[in-house]
Amino acid sequence: MTTAREYDDGVDAEQALKYAVQRVRGGRAEVLEGVIDCLSYGWDHEHARSVLRAQLSEAVDQLKCIAGSGDLDLPGSLNWYVPDLAVAPEHLTRAAGALVPGQTLLVAEVVSESTAQTDRTLKRKRYAEYGAPLYLLVDRLEGSATLFAEPGRLGYTKVDGPHPFGTPVRLPAPFGIDLDTAGL
Repeated sequence: MTTAREYDDGVDAEQALKYAVQRVRGGRAEVLEGVIDCLSYGWDHEHARSVLRAQLSEAVDQLKCIAGSGDLDLPGSLNWYVPDLAVAPEHLTRAAGALVPGQTLLVAEVVSESTAQTDRTLKRKRYAEYGAPLYLLVDRLEGSATLFAEPGRLGYTKVDGPHPFGTPVRLPAPFGIDLDTAGL
C-alpha cells in the first residue's frame, strides 16, 4: 500500500494531496497512488451510472441510504477516490467531507478506456483493503459485470462473474435484488 510520508520540509504528502484534490477547479478529481487524476466522462459512461442508480433506487430508499458519487478517503494512503456510484447510509452522508469505503454498502465503478486498469485491479484491491462490503465492476469494454464480496486485506474472497451483459447479477443482503445488466 502506498502510505503517507513526510517530505524533508515536514509537509505531510497525504494531507497535501487530499487538500489539493478537494480544491480542483472546474471538475472533480481523485488521487490514485499519489497521482491526481481529473475526472471527465462521456454520455455513455453517464448512461451506465444512471441505469444502475435507477435499478437501485427502491432498495436505497428502503435502506435509508443515499446513492451517489461522493468522495471516499483511504486514510493512511495516498488515495482519494470518487466512485462512479456508492451507496451509503443517509445519516453518514450528512456530515461534510469524505466517507471511507467501509462505511458504504456498495461501491460501483464503470470501466472506460481511461480507467480500465485502475478499476479492474487497483480500486478492487483498495476497496477490499478498506472494507467496502460489495464492489460492482461494470466493464463496458468487456461487456460484463462482476460482483466482488467479502473484503479482506488480500482482496475480495468471493467473486460472482464476470457475467456478460444481459445476465442478471444478484446483489445480496441488504439489497436482495437482481440487477438487469442488459441496458448497461
